[in-house]
Amino acid sequence: MFTGHNPYLVALSVAIAILGGYTGFGLAARVRDTPGARRRLLLAGAALFLAVSIWTMHFIGVLAAPIPPDAVYLVLPTITSFLICALVVGLSLFFVSVGEPSTPRVIASALLLGAGIVSMHYVGVHGLAGDFHVEHDPAIVALSVLIAVGAGYGGLRIFLARHGGTRLVLSAIAFGIAVSGMHYTAMYGMHFVPGSGHDLHIAMGPVASPQMLALIVVLLCFLIAAGFLLFLVPEPRARGRPLPADPVEEGDAFALETEAMPETEAPARPSAPQAQRPLPLRGLGLPRIVPVPRIPVEAADGIHFIDVAQVRSIRADAHYTQVHDGTRERMCAWSISQAETQLDPAVFLRVHRSHIVAIPHVALMRKEGDGAVVELDGAVRHLVPVSRAKIAELRARLGLLPRHHVSYPPEGQSV
Repeated sequence: MFTGHNPYLVALSVAIAILGGYTGFGLAARVRDTPGARRRLLLAGAALFLAVSIWTMHFIGVLAAPIPPDAVYLVLPTITSFLICALVVGLSLFFVSVGEPSTPRVIASALLLGAGIVSMHYVGVHGLAGDFHVEHDPAIVALSVLIAVGAGYGGLRIFLARHGGTRLVLSAIAFGIAVSGMHYTAMYGMHFVPGSGHDLHIAMGPVASPQMLALIVVLLCFLIAAGFLLFLVPEPRARGRPLPADPVEEGDAFALETEAMPETEAPARPSAPQAQRPLPLRGLGLPRIVPVPRIPVEAADGIHFIDVAQVRSIRADAHYTQVHDGTRERMCAWSISQAETQLDPAVFLRVHRSHIVAIPHVALMRKEGDGAVVELDGAVRHLVPVSRAKIAELRARLGLLPRHHVSYPPEGQSV
């Protein structure tokens, strides 16, 4: 199959398909949880990266192949092949990124993704012009289509199983296999037959030389590599508008404990999937955040350090916090956002914009108005409010609800 091909260009073509697939699928993973116009930009960016990687891989493969030396490239079919690919791949991503990714949707998306890869290849091959014509083996054409659809389906299934870490890498590899496997299988069934009217092909429009195509491919390789590297850069923690106050019924036992944070301390309200989004490549190359073992608290004689195992809850107090150790509250210089970042998320959960609780110390949970309240154990038990948006997650963490049943309300809506 690879007789006469340049092995270095073949390897480069496969690598470009995988890098473009990782970036494209990584952007697509953020579409579902992104509101407004930014969702459309992410979808367009994902489709663009996947289409560019398919197009670039194809023409690197063409440059690696032993094609006739007098071959040139018709500009119109070459550009059309890219536009068709971008449109079809965009529709494929739309089906799996918006709405419930049911089996019929995944199958339709795999068919569209395979159609985008196949149309890219054969329309692009039609752009080859010279004193020859191209013949295709029908059995190999059918096999290449099956490879594109089958590997595309596998890549989408892996991608939908989990939108980050190892699964994202595996889905990108499956995408690279779909693109390169289809291309080189189709090239194996393609034959150049000398003599078919060179002038007729030239009359179809402007042409580009192999040298010009190689220059364009080099620039696109740089674009794909740059996009891949930029995607690995973690996003900074967003800061936005304060949350609306959680309703507290008059006469609630914990009304005095619910204090509004100042605007400068109120964190933006990300959707839960965004807050828990895995880092690219599982955080490879980034400094590991290690939860602190002790928390500094203020006292008259200086700063004391208490073990996190003693902490029951943390409450926002203006720019500072109050740490409850089961006996009393002590002032800490950390803000509530800093405390949330420093503590182990497997043990502590922010149940309210002004409160963090230690899950192992929750002794009681009950409904309270539109929200809930938990009681934490210790020598002096105390109550902590739970916002409506956090009830389901807290119940799941307490073993009262399976984790996959947890649902999060869209921005601006209540549950």
